[in-house]
Amino acid sequence: MRAAVLHATGDETLDVRELSTVPVGPGRVRLRVHRAGLCHSDLSAMSGVLAHPAPFVPGHEGAGEIVEVGEGVAHVKAGDRVLVCWMPPCNTCPACRAGDGHLCRSGYANLTRPGFRDGDTPVPGLVGAGTFAEETVVAANAAMPIPDDLPYDIAALIGCGVTTGIGAALNTAKVRPASSVVVVGLGGVGVSIVQGARVAGAATILAVDPVPIRRALALRFGATDAVAPEELKDARKRLTGGYGFDYAFEAVGRPATLRAAYDAARNGGTVCLVGVGAATEFPQVSMAELVANEKRIVPSFYGGADVRRTVPDVITLWRSGRVDLASMITHRVALTGVNEAIRQMRTGEALRTVIDLA
Repeated sequence: MRAAVLHATGDETLDVRELSTVPVGPGRVRLRVHRAGLCHSDLSAMSGVLAHPAPFVPGHEGAGEIVEVGEGVAHVKAGDRVLVCWMPPCNTCPACRAGDGHLCRSGYANLTRPGFRDGDTPVPGLVGAGTFAEETVVAANAAMPIPDDLPYDIAALIGCGVTTGIGAALNTAKVRPASSVVVVGLGGVGVSIVQGARVAGAATILAVDPVPIRRALALRFGATDAVAPEELKDARKRLTGGYGFDYAFEAVGRPATLRAAYDAARNGGTVCLVGVGAATEFPQVSMAELVANEKRIVPSFYGGADVRRTVPDVITLWRSGRVDLASMITHRVALTGVNEAIRQMRTGEALRTVIDLA
């Protein structure tokens, strides 16, 4: 089967080539990928912002059909529809035992069991997933069953970006009704935060991004106002009387945008960091202002709660019409650069255009 391989960190070219999957083995499953999304974290791993051993098959957003299950796997069987959970709770580590399944690091551990082979060379999938392939072998607990009425493309987004964004608003920040919210960065995660804030009942949702089409789309997804970054200070004054927003979300992963979100929040407000940045970059916030302003900086990882709880909640919101995920599929290239990677692989097209659009 075909897969997209990144041979060297820092390279923007994905090599679409013939690979084989490894034997399934105990506690693992093989699935046929029907839909995959290109998340910005894939690009960060490819560029080296996020450390990841190369070569590897990118892709951690995906959904498909179980083809084969290994020994000891009971929760899924061949033919079942699943989405890929790239950091699945293992149920045995201290984080899982403490009820923080979203902080389990099983995805990193799964790198020691590569899902692919290029000849005799083992090739891992990104954090043990590798959805930029026609088939992939993953840990069984990474395959989460999905209902029959959930389309594969929407399921793929729920596997990461949508759950991360909506979960940040509902689980981590716990946005209150009638509150004011600003979201800095309007990729797929940022727009999902907007939708989560709307579901929570926020009265004011300001969307901030330098790209005009992203700002326009954020208004469609529930933002009440949208401005370019240089207009944020004026918007804070106009919308809050200069007091600041109750909740400020950063969905980029850079010190400058975290600083902008911090400055936009009111004293005593919540600054929710969702964007994943480089290990070599540090926030520019002084010790004095941290105490004097009492703004709570709360990082949010993978939706801020056990994904086995958040994913069903997101599916329920989608089914009830409370969040619009179908339109995110239509506009995803404008939002985060996601394209039909699997379609391109099957037709033999190069994937460089996917990278350039992100």
